[in-house]
Amino acid sequence: MGGLRILITNNSLAMRAGSELYVRDLATALLARGHTPIAYSTELGDVARELRAATVPVIDDLEALGAAPDLIHGQHHLETMTAILRFPGVPAIYVCHGWAPWQEAPPRSPRILRYVAVDHACRDRLVFEHGISEERVRVLFNFVDLERFAPRAPLPARPARALVFSNAASERTHVGVLREACARAGIALDVVGLDAGNPSSSPETLLGAYDLVFAKARAALEALAVGAAVVLCDAAGAGPMVTTAALDRLRALNFGIRTLREPLVPEVLAREIARYDPADAAQVSRRIRAEAGREEAVDEIVGLYREVLAEHARHSEDGEDTRAASVYLQWLGPFLKKRVTQAEGTAHHLLGERDELRLEGERLRTERDQGLRERDQGLRERDRLEVERSELQALCEQERAHSDRLRDERERALAELAILRGSTTFRLRDRVLETPLLGGLARLALRVAKSR
Repeated sequence: MGGLRILITNNSLAMRAGSELYVRDLATALLARGHTPIAYSTELGDVARELRAATVPVIDDLEALGAAPDLIHGQHHLETMTAILRFPGVPAIYVCHGWAPWQEAPPRSPRILRYVAVDHACRDRLVFEHGISEERVRVLFNFVDLERFAPRAPLPARPARALVFSNAASERTHVGVLREACARAGIALDVVGLDAGNPSSSPETLLGAYDLVFAKARAALEALAVGAAVVLCDAAGAGPMVTTAALDRLRALNFGIRTLREPLVPEVLAREIARYDPADAAQVSRRIRAEAGREEAVDEIVGLYREVLAEHARHSEDGEDTRAASVYLQWLGPFLKKRVTQAEGTAHHLLGERDELRLEGERLRTERDQGLRERDQGLRERDRLEVERSELQALCEQERAHSDRLRDERERALAELAILRGSTTFRLRDRVLETPLLGGLARLALRVAKSR
């Protein structure tokens, strides 16, 4: 059997996150092996551009395919079922990447011959929540591109630099707690991720500069491959330092949600930081590079494709597609109805708020207009008072000038009086007035003069 046409579906090919990057790494590896991968999503963006730059066809409309694929590699139920219904007779596998997201719930179709879980938590979701038989479920662990994530130099005896590597990391989630824990240990901390406003399109160029990395899932796997010591941690909780003793158990859980069992408090994180062991971290990295490489994982995936194609060739669905589509729509319907009802309720609420805001706007405009009128009246009153103030100031200046003139005249009169009192005539007058007979006659004459 030669190269295969593989249609890979995904909820989004926009931001650089777990399943999006899985599609990128798988598609480019398939292309390098002579297969024809086609990536399909209704939401395109950065990862779609990376794929196209690598010459992988990317579509957001299945009508763009001029030939049917040999197999559908489904991820996320809406896109998977859309592809299955568009291409009758084409077998499929379905890959579940998450325990919690609604988009990861497995659809049921007779043409989905295998369900793949990336860890044991996802396997349990498939088998024990959605009734998928264990015989149809395969666990294929996540992988890392070893060429992209090359080994770093040996770790120092004590960690000096640490990195929070997560799209969910921000000061609102767990970065503050990590800062405190690292500060206690004297470790500088940086943050890379979408919510921190610092995403990276090439984390492989950054990870080698850090001795300690706080991450989960794919991000943790990439940091381990580079050779950093890794403490499992994310907004959902704290986990352990990844050691050789715990590696098999933690990898079987994809270094994910089931490993994050402890509270996000500085004491827990400080305890795990204290377990830093450069020799053990190096051994963990060697094992990851030996067991979790992309090429070996793609060997398994391609082997599963061929297994499914062979099984499909031996069996026929006998019209079961339409029944499966009906079951799927029956499952999907209540969710969509609930969402539509919620959307309608939200729209009604928003319309009510809009009307309230319009009334509030009208009230504020009325208050604004009244305020403007009062302001204009105040400005006119201010201008009138300014005129009065100027007039009063002019009167004050006039009164001040008149007062200054009176003061000058008084001072001149006092000076002249002082001169007069010092003259011979005035002193003779005083002596005459001091003589009893002459003084009395003089005073009498003055009274007579005044009376006339």
